[in-house]
Amino acid sequence: MTDALATRPMDALARRIDDKRDDLIALTQDLVRIPTLNPPGQYYRDICDYLERRLAARGFACTLVRAEGAPGDSDRYPRWNIVARREGPRPGDCVHFNSHHDVVEVGAGWTRDPFGGALEGDRIYGRGTCDMKGGLAASIIAAEAFLEEHPDFTGAVEISATADEESGGYGGVAHLAKDGWFSPNRVQHVIIPEPLDKHRICLGHRGGWWAEIETKGEIAHGSMPFLGDCAIRHMGAVLDAFEETLFPAMAARVTEMPVVPEGARNSTMNINSIHGGQDEQHEGLPAHCVPDSCRIVIDRRFLMEETVEGVQDEVVGLLEDLKSRRPNFDYEIRELNRVIPSMTEKSAPVVTTVAEAIREVLGQDATYVASPGSYDQKHIDRIGKLKNCIAYGPGVLELAHKPDEWIGVTDMLDSARVMARSLERLLLR
Repeated sequence: MTDALATRPMDALARRIDDKRDDLIALTQDLVRIPTLNPPGQYYRDICDYLERRLAARGFACTLVRAEGAPGDSDRYPRWNIVARREGPRPGDCVHFNSHHDVVEVGAGWTRDPFGGALEGDRIYGRGTCDMKGGLAASIIAAEAFLEEHPDFTGAVEISATADEESGGYGGVAHLAKDGWFSPNRVQHVIIPEPLDKHRICLGHRGGWWAEIETKGEIAHGSMPFLGDCAIRHMGAVLDAFEETLFPAMAARVTEMPVVPEGARNSTMNINSIHGGQDEQHEGLPAHCVPDSCRIVIDRRFLMEETVEGVQDEVVGLLEDLKSRRPNFDYEIRELNRVIPSMTEKSAPVVTTVAEAIREVLGQDATYVASPGSYDQKHIDRIGKLKNCIAYGPGVLELAHKPDEWIGVTDMLDSARVMARSLERLLLR
């Protein structure tokens, strides 16, 4: 906060949010202490029930929606979502805050309880604090403060907490969008409180293409490998081709999208996993066999200037070239998922509104960015056909999925003020 802004008398709405500091902390801690791990999809109903109790007590009409038939949905791990709506006394636009409630695996390296929600100074620690239960809590506090200060608002305020964003969002926002929850005739403005920093507006994200590549071989005794055909050696040739041809080509491509961090302005590809030969999930020594199969999973992130068809053809072209040059080389490729890049125009109403709120609340101009990875804007855009959507929320993006993940209380309060000010600009007529 600038010195000039710090000395300016706070308005009533900002004071309400400051008065809710302890509530914001407690709400964030409660959410973090519900270990909604994905995979497999634990405690989704628990967190929706918790939010329903809170929001229904504040006048929201709450609907719990299970994404039956979505990937991962089962009777053991049902994909539950909640949509809460508070109507104003007069008709007008609907502003929707969407947050995902699932979190990724804990991983190694933690020095604190990942589901303890410990408050240390200005930081709350725990898995999902940054990505993105802190943003969910900030949006709830912002909405509640706005509704208390302006009970005669026009339109509607919606808050949703949705499943499976960390695994593609198909059990969450994609399912809701298919059922019309994000139709432009019922929702006009969407803010997704992903952790992009309180002065940044995220306009969209790069695309993604995920595929599994398998190289084929022939099993034989390991003491006589010349009688077989090693699939892992064939995969080594694939990886060499990627290093020699594909990675340099991707590094030479630069997007006009304002992607952060800087390295994501280029096309990128990650080798997610590699598996070859015998299953290692056993005790004792391995048998002596030439592997007849080797598989990798690739995660190819691409730019607005590329097409998903071009991305796919580039990989297949390298594999076909190997097949024409390398004896006995054979492969299969299977697409796992694809996401088309999404970008909202800087002139869109939700963008200009939040930018004005950042200028008023934080005393600085908004920075416009795009995300290196995809998030649920893709489904609101492509399935819901709603273009007026951004990501804006508290938190440091680089902390997402890391050990000792944390969210700053001051950042949450500042972001809540920006969100509440945006509600004033959009719903007070």
